[in-house]
Amino acid sequence: MTTGAPYPRLVGDIGGTHARFGWVQDAQSGITEVDASRSDDQAGLDAAVTRYLSAHGLALPRSCALGIAAPVDGDLVAMTNHDWAFSISELQRRLGLGRLLVINDYAALAHALGGVRPDEVRRVGGGAAVEHAPLALLGPGTGLGVSGLLDAPGGRVPIVGEGGHVSLSAADEGEDRVVAILRRRFGHVSAERALSGPGLANLYAASCELGQRPAEPLAPAEISARARLGNDAFCSRAVELFFGFLGSVAGDLALTLGARGGVYIAGGIVAQLGDMIAGSAFRERFEAKGRYRGYLERIPTFVIVDASGLALRGANAALDA
Repeated sequence: MTTGAPYPRLVGDIGGTHARFGWVQDAQSGITEVDASRSDDQAGLDAAVTRYLSAHGLALPRSCALGIAAPVDGDLVAMTNHDWAFSISELQRRLGLGRLLVINDYAALAHALGGVRPDEVRRVGGGAAVEHAPLALLGPGTGLGVSGLLDAPGGRVPIVGEGGHVSLSAADEGEDRVVAILRRRFGHVSAERALSGPGLANLYAASCELGQRPAEPLAPAEISARARLGNDAFCSRAVELFFGFLGSVAGDLALTLGARGGVYIAGGIVAQLGDMIAGSAFRERFEAKGRYRGYLERIPTFVIVDASGLALRGANAALDA
């Protein structure tokens, strides 16, 4: 049963680095006027919304749904990897919105998983999806987002927690040494400390320390670029570690959710690395769970090609959930 949220609708995907918006004119139209701006360039979320509407000559929408990289539990929302914080009710009042829905960004993305087309993903490894089985989703970007999608009597329901902050575990002595370096620096070593943009930089710095070479002040995109070119052994090692840890965490999530419908990888870091995941240890590590290797071998894994576009579709779908 749908809520019948009125049109036109504004939908948004608000991450730690970019704020993306789109416009849904009516029930028959798709998402148009898609635009993104750097979050650091805006004074706050309401300023980002106002800029978008003004730039595209749009009046205020009647409904709005925003997926945001933050826990959403009550009226006050504070982003995990950005300094934006706001009251949902106050934001709705300031923007004059008839309805405002604010949900976790990976809840929005999960809402769209059931309608993913084959051309929107790249398969990594084997396996075959089981119809109506749970789906799992994780995405290394500014942080590490984690969610899933479960079948329920009233339809599919997204589940969202803070899975990016589970403890990171090592699979061999080399990874033990890396985790020890991260523990010395951060105390608790969460999966996000390795599986995110800052996490890739952490892995690069740890690789340099173990190789007794000073780390250069490289941004995650620079580490990715050097690894793709193959001209920096320490950047290549960081990416190798990244995919190994990603496979382990994805396998843990698949086991936890029973995600026999498939595991989906989103986030900007994997996209930056292009096809490198196919030749990495990701799939082997995904399956390397001892007695449950056979179980995981049957689960397909996919990389989402355009996660931001899917997140906007999911935010729109959440208005009808």
